[in-house]
Amino acid sequence: MNESILQVSLNAQQTNVPPRADTPCVAVCSTTFDEICRGCGRTVVEVATWVVMDEAEKELVWQRILSQGYPRRNG
Repeated sequence: MNESILQVSLNAQQTNVPPRADTPCVAVCSTTFDEICRGCGRTVVEVATWVVMDEAEKELVWQRILSQGYPRRNG
């Protein structure tokens, strides 16, 4: 496991932060006229390949979408 991912995981455990969901999907899929889902913030390619990404690749996507204010939940 990548050292930085391991550190993020350890930090979350130490601060009692609940673990992330397996996927950023919030079941509000919309890519109307663009390449980014308006619900989770992933690209069409990231959505399509999520299940085959390794943990390091997923962590990079998580970091990017969280920094951009995703995933967006209605409520």
